[in-house]
Amino acid sequence: MSTAADILKPLPGVIEPRWWPGEEVLPPTSYTIDGSGYAMKESDLAEDSALSRRMNQVFDDVGLVWLRNTGLTDLQSMRRFAKLVVENEMRYEGGANPRDDLEPNVYEVGAPLTAWLHYHHEMAYVSHSTRMLAFLGNKAIAGKGATYVSDNLQVTDAILATEFGQKLKELGLCYHRNLTDREQFRDRDPIGVYNHWQKSMLTDDPDEAMETARSRGLDVEWGANRLLKTRYYISAFEYFPQLDRNVLYSSVADDGMWFDTWPNVMHLPFSERPLALTFGDGTAMTRAEKQQFVDVYDRFGLPVDWADGDVLIVCNYRFAHGRPGIHLEDHEERELGVLIGEAYERIGDVDGKW
Repeated sequence: MSTAADILKPLPGVIEPRWWPGEEVLPPTSYTIDGSGYAMKESDLAEDSALSRRMNQVFDDVGLVWLRNTGLTDLQSMRRFAKLVVENEMRYEGGANPRDDLEPNVYEVGAPLTAWLHYHHEMAYVSHSTRMLAFLGNKAIAGKGATYVSDNLQVTDAILATEFGQKLKELGLCYHRNLTDREQFRDRDPIGVYNHWQKSMLTDDPDEAMETARSRGLDVEWGANRLLKTRYYISAFEYFPQLDRNVLYSSVADDGMWFDTWPNVMHLPFSERPLALTFGDGTAMTRAEKQQFVDVYDRFGLPVDWADGDVLIVCNYRFAHGRPGIHLEDHEERELGVLIGEAYERIGDVDGKW
């Protein structure tokens, strides 16, 4: 039986991300825009404004836009500027792990602040993913609570140069998710809970949940205590039309490692954690392979040190994102809003586009 102390204590042998090499992997001038050079008023929100043209050019060229020194003080104002690039916002559909609303069309991060979040591509574990997302720096602490992004074009080249990368290319992946039943925890502490199927599938009806899961490309079955077990088989890579090439589109974030510092879950052995990531033939990754998976993203990472009013727009193909755990003092606040961009149907890799 787990004790309260066990629930807060990570298991031994945890692989901790390093996040970045400590030096620039991209020149900041290539993706940073100084908002103090613009009025940051209604005129800048026009589709043909100088700021709009600049943001879209940087996004097209790099896949990353960091709008700084904006003077913006509320989420909806930040959202409007993010939408100069993020034209088609996506509402969460069944099958994903939905986030709660901070405000209309602005979501919260969806994870405990104290947990580190491994580098990942948003919604890689279902057939409906997103092309881009934006983060809004509503409450920031200078020098604390940075987000990290990793240059996925360099990551892809590096992983494909390894035996592990070639194995990923050959075998693909299977994403395993076990979603608990909310009714089983109505009068219990949420020990071991990541996400209930009712929230993920946006229904209380088991038959509708199964139908929704299958519509998202998932194999699905029921386990004990109405545990919804889903499996998704797909390439570890995704074809990126803009550059006409396959890019890495997977990470250990979809493995049990995601929960290494997650309260109420990190004490569980891997066999009991809600997520697992295997090769497409069902074989497990070795610890050394998982270490490679972590290291390759860390090697090409860079920090985004938030200030109030910052807007960060990220191409989901060209960059992965993540962050260390954040531990605040009583007087400190850190809050990011999230916009999810246009949805698309995953196709995996394309022959001859390596």
